Amino acid sequence: MDVRIGKLTLSNPTVLAAGILGSAASSLRRIMTCGAGGVVTKSVGLTPREGHPGPVLVETSSGFLNALGLPNAGLAFADELEQLITEAERKPLIVSIFGANADEFVELARTFCRFADALELNLSCPHAQGYGIEVGAEPALVQSITRSVKKQVELPVWVKLTPNVTDITEIGHAAEKGGADAVVAINTVKGMAIDVESGRPVLGNAFGGLSGSAIRPVAVKCVYDLYEALRIPIVGVGGVSSYEDALELIMAGAKAIQIGSAVARDLSIFRSVADGIDRYLARKGITLEDVVGSAHENH
Repeated sequence: MDVRIGKLTLSNPTVLAAGILGSAASSLRRIMTCGAGGVVTKSVGLTPREGHPGPVLVETSSGFLNALGLPNAGLAFADELEQLITEAERKPLIVSIFGANADEFVELARTFCRFADALELNLSCPHAQGYGIEVGAEPALVQSITRSVKKQVELPVWVKLTPNVTDITEIGHAAEKGGADAVVAINTVKGMAIDVESGRPVLGNAFGGLSGSAIRPVAVKCVYDLYEALRIPIVGVGGVSSYEDALELIMAGAKAIQIGSAVARDLSIFRSVADGIDRYLARKGITLEDVVGSAHENH
């Protein structure tokens, strides 16, 4: 089930999403052995960040709320990635980077391109002031940042989009015009939980991003709209915990899917999703390419 997204080839359509077990070489290596077709690192910036005060993660009845605040090791993260680049058996490694402007993204791209098979531009984190959605909700900035990075690296560049905008296709168009090789849809949806006894927000940052099964219908609709609007490939992400969930995103138009929250309960989720898709294709007598965007033909 090889999947080709621009110049990047995955052995199957499942990829570890950014922010989940992606901050150390050991955990990235572990996910590679669990059946993932590729892995995305935790987002890294120019300087170390501790992130928001706790609590930073809470499980709700509809998924996980997190407000980590982009904690990362900064440029020192290169030491972790150095441990992976010489491994012959490693899966494609996508390095997620974030910045406040085009210059910061370019410096990060130059630093980490030698470790990566692709770069993912985090223009969608909903809870880090000055980064993520505060940059990625403006089409002109998305286009400028994407173009600036593309001028500096020969690697595929993916742009991760936020659903917290009026029209995600407008942002997708901006990424495409900037030269993006693919878009990733979606990041978490803004959300909040309040402790009714104390009357205080549960998260230290008051609000955060909701992930998990509750946002899958949002992701499916975003991917569906982007497929009709763009010419470049789409990587779908949001609430995948079974091969049926993955197929929904693929039928909406995704060529590959990322898995995040479901990893918390089952590290074998990548293998089980890939195997489930493989059985589905065999039963139907079709290829994965036949499934991509098929919901549009059946509408």
